[in-house]
Amino acid sequence: MNLKNFYHQELHIGEFTTSRGQSWCIFGENHSGIDRFIDLLSGKLTRYRADILDLPQRPGFVTFRAQQELFEEEIHNDDSDFLNRTDPGTLVRQFLPDHKDHFRLLQTFNMIDCLDLGYRQLSSGQARKLLLLRELTGGTTTLVLQNPYDGLDAESCCELNQALMHLPERGIEVLVSVNALCDIPAWTSHLAFIENGRLACAGLQNTVLPKIDRNMVANHTHHDVIRSLFLQSPAESKHQREELVFLRNGFAEYGEKKLFSGLNLTIESGDHTLVTGPNGCGKSTLLDIITGDNPKCYANELRIFGKKRGTGESIWEIKKHMGIVSPSLHREHRLPGSALQVVLSGLYDSIGLYQKAGSIEIKKARQWLTWLDFSEKADIPFRRLSFAEQRLVLIARALIKRPKLLILDEPTQGLDDDNRNTILDLLEEIAARNLSTILFVSHRKDEHRPFFRQQIGLDSLSI
Repeated sequence: MNLKNFYHQELHIGEFTTSRGQSWCIFGENHSGIDRFIDLLSGKLTRYRADILDLPQRPGFVTFRAQQELFEEEIHNDDSDFLNRTDPGTLVRQFLPDHKDHFRLLQTFNMIDCLDLGYRQLSSGQARKLLLLRELTGGTTTLVLQNPYDGLDAESCCELNQALMHLPERGIEVLVSVNALCDIPAWTSHLAFIENGRLACAGLQNTVLPKIDRNMVANHTHHDVIRSLFLQSPAESKHQREELVFLRNGFAEYGEKKLFSGLNLTIESGDHTLVTGPNGCGKSTLLDIITGDNPKCYANELRIFGKKRGTGESIWEIKKHMGIVSPSLHREHRLPGSALQVVLSGLYDSIGLYQKAGSIEIKKARQWLTWLDFSEKADIPFRRLSFAEQRLVLIARALIKRPKLLILDEPTQGLDDDNRNTILDLLEEIAARNLSTILFVSHRKDEHRPFFRQQIGLDSLSI
């Protein structure tokens, strides 16, 4: 790849060249211009000029956008109504027609047992693994990965690194883009740093890494807005113990595949809970059971807000006390709507806005967009925002009604260090003031904050 004097209104690159045998990491914050670089490689970028523009031919992509496009294609082809049963979607083995020739690779990514699962039955981390396997087995000579470690457990991250580090020896060029400083892989030979809309420096990793200002990751600018917005209340919330979730001998399964069993979980107000475990162990399924989005909520001995599931309550009665952020909720936001409308929809627990909001609600939603520094993006269609911007809007959507139970399934996917720490600092204040009880799924050790009072490890309950 060779770029010279490349100019786009959000990204300027003086000179950037890669060579066969090299492996590159591209690092930059969410608003640095790094997303435009990925758009350029994928052919999605328009309105730019360059003196030299020599891009990889037919590269393979593992990006948030590619994952979303595949999900929407699967939804479009859903034949559940015709079949009169749930259509699992395209099977993993159908994505990998030559899977027998790549058994060791499938084994490395722990995907052997997933071959007969449909795409929509996969966890977010498994879906990312599938995209990577499809590209690796499809003969691509250039592999572009956007935040490949997001959604993967620690073991999978190690497996991924082992698989990627040897690709240049096979003549496959690797470009990894990350937004978090700690995600820069040690095995990449070269590093490029994008900052403030320009390529700041590029070269051997050991020469570029010291030039990155590590203080940039601690530039929190939203605290005053946070305190005046979410934390405003006539009086400090009193600590009153209330049962929010009660699950006895909980279990979950997909067809004949057991995810977990024998799970006993009690969450009372103030019991901020961290859920951990490897990809595919049922973390997201557990949250779906709690929110009522999985039919196993009726098969389990389960109480939500003190009421036994299946006793006549509607899912909307349950969800009006919940704020939810998850990969599945993010995927489901396919409908037209602006950033402002998505934040407002959190007041009505809907995907899309179908009620006319009042002036007070609109003012509150705009305040949340101000917190995000998105005031000028209020009317921009949600789908035109970057993945990280979409995720931040969905976090505001969950917080706007100050719910009793805040359910966050890997909420910081795609966020840079500054945005990640801002969110976690806000959650710490919420916990300290007993404003909501937090149920949080994460693979990242750097997100295991002291305010979590209990930790549920599903790996020990998996079968």
